[in-house]
Order: sequence, then structure tokens, then C-alpha cells
Amino acid sequence: MTEAPHLSVVIPLAPREAEHGGLLAALHALPPGQEVILVRAAGQAPLDPGPWPPHLLLRHAEAPAGRARQMNAGALLAGGEWLWFLHADSRLLPGTLPALLRFTARGAPALGWFTLRFRADGPWPTQLNAWGANCRSACLGLPFGDQGLVLPADSFRALGGYDEAASYGEDHLLVWAAHTARLPVRPVGAALSTSARKYACRGWLGTTWLHWRLTALQAWGAWRRLRAARAAAPPRR
Repeated sequence: MTEAPHLSVVIPLAPREAEHGGLLAALHALPPGQEVILVRAAGQAPLDPGPWPPHLLLRHAEAPAGRARQMNAGALLAGGEWLWFLHADSRLLPGTLPALLRFTARGAPALGWFTLRFRADGPWPTQLNAWGANCRSACLGLPFGDQGLVLPADSFRALGGYDEAASYGEDHLLVWAAHTARLPVRPVGAALSTSARKYACRGWLGTTWLHWRLTALQAWGAWRRLRAARAAAPPRR
């Protein structure tokens, strides 16, 4: 009988995804027996990952278009004890995998996040965005999906997965759900890089302002729900 993998990496693929190559190549360095799940949008042809190492399991899945739906579909298929959600334009840095494996080997249930870095494919002020995201994560415990969220599969299911009804910010809402459930939100202790191309395409100021506005609106509602849930909960002993 094949032993279940320790880690399942879930990667949602946007239609006509073209940013995946560097990430998939870096994942070849995972320890033997782990699995990578590529979740394409319904109606899209399966992605050709190129040469794949025999020591890793590769799975393909399909779900209605939308990051939350695709990540939930991948999580449903996953056999690993831990789930690591990555965007296709994420890139691993030299310390990423060792820190991840140390984090998951501890076995303590927690939602982990990586320090964010933007690559040089967008305007230079995105370095300010990365600084702000890392401060928000460290000080408020509010990382976002491009920071490579990782958590036990059992915890993910207990939180209800990603909110498929949300029009945006499904990653943000998952983190708030973790706080409501008192699941610790902790840094993994390494960095991930991501593309800054959306800031180049849509403009840095407008994109930054839109993200701040939408995040603040969503956070206000989530914070109120968290307060209400904790007020209604029996005192902790």
C-alpha cells in the first residue's frame, strides 16, 4: 500500500496560464512521495508540465473558473497531511523548501505564511507593497494568498475551505476564519517571490488603491464577525 504524502501542493491555473514553468521546475526539489495538483478552469486543456520527476506524484483536476473553486477542488483531491496553496506565478527562493519542511515537521496545527517579495517585472514601488504586506502579516496576522498559505488538511476542512461565494479575497477570508477558530497564524520563516506584472499592466497607484479599499471593506466585516463569535463563545479555561 502506498504511503500517503506528507504534503500536497495545490496550484490553481487561470485560463491560458503561462507563468507556471518556473514554479513547477522548482517543485522538482520536493522530497520523494509528495504530490503536486494542478487545477485548471473548466473547459481548458490539461497543462503540459514538461518532464516530471518520478519521485513526485502529479495530479490534474478541473473545476469551474475561479481561484476559490479551483483551490477547493484541489484540496478535495489531495491526499497529503498538509496543504500548500501556491499561485502559478509564485517562485521559490533558496530557503523556501527547507523552511516549509521544518514548519510542517513540527506537526503543530497552524496556518503558515511566507515573506513576500515582488520580482522586477513591475514598477519599483511594488517593493513598498511587499513591505506593507509583510508588516500586515507580522503585526496583524493577515497574510494573503500570494504568500503561499500552508496548513494541515484537517484544519482546512474544519475552516470550511475557501469561500466560493466571495467575489474577491477568498484567501483573506480564510485567514480570518483561522483567527475565529483560534488556529495560530505563523510565519514559516522564509520568502516567496511573485510577479508584479499586474501593477505594470494596470498602474501601480490605481491597483494599490483598489486592493487597499477592497481589503479594508472585507476586513471590517470579518473583524465584526470575529468579535461576535468570540463574544458568544464560552470562556476558555
